Amino acid sequence: MIAIALGLPRLACYKGGRAGGSKDASQEKTVGERNQMARFGAGVAAWLTLGLLLSGCGSTGGSSSLFSTSPLDLFRSSPKATTGGTASADPVIDTQYDCPDVQIRYGASTLMVGDKPGQGEPNALDVRYQGSILRTARECHLEGNTMTIKVGIEGRIITGPAGSPGNVDVPLRIAVVQEGTNPKTIVSKFGRETVTLNNAVDRVTFTHIDPDVAFPLPTPVTDISTYVVYVGFDPLGAQPQKKAPVARKKPRVRPKGPPRSS
Repeated sequence: MIAIALGLPRLACYKGGRAGGSKDASQEKTVGERNQMARFGAGVAAWLTLGLLLSGCGSTGGSSSLFSTSPLDLFRSSPKATTGGTASADPVIDTQYDCPDVQIRYGASTLMVGDKPGQGEPNALDVRYQGSILRTARECHLEGNTMTIKVGIEGRIITGPAGSPGNVDVPLRIAVVQEGTNPKTIVSKFGRETVTLNNAVDRVTFTHIDPDVAFPLPTPVTDISTYVVYVGFDPLGAQPQKKAPVARKKPRVRPKGPPRSS
């Protein structure tokens, strides 16, 4: 397939020279052979380079799959919400209600996992795993006064300079925010995925789908146009929250009675 797309390299075919040919003709022939061989070598190199690049595209768990599909491909692409629908009938698109856009929150598009737990942002050489978000998808469904958004996130985890085979905990956050002068969080949900890397140098694609990001419609309904679905990595959300210390009650001091008379 690749050879057909690039065109097969031409084989060097030369006519035999006549005996007693001139020196200039011989030099011209040598230059022509070199040019053709150079073009041949460049074509082979480009072919091999493209083959290597294609072999790495869409790899999952160390195996390559050029034509792999994603669960996000099954999402509806309509920018409008749908209503109704049963197991035997497709939902109807309601052109009155917009489906909020999905955006990757600034500063939350990359996940860095160091070789020392709890060290915060690791140095470049201390990175064991690095995560990134590749694409997102969403579809909205309206039932009564409640809008439910199905949100999909597709990302990739790669090994870093200090990487090794192992499991990576991927913490994710999905939040619906009403933008404006004073942004307001409507709903926020935390999710996680576990990604397994099998080799010291590896990259694995993961998918996280939350089918139930639900909230009531705003009043007025036209304010739905100010809603945005933010997604991103949330390492802080994965950390266990410290419980506030319980204040101990001080023992009650009984008042002393009047001194006894002797």
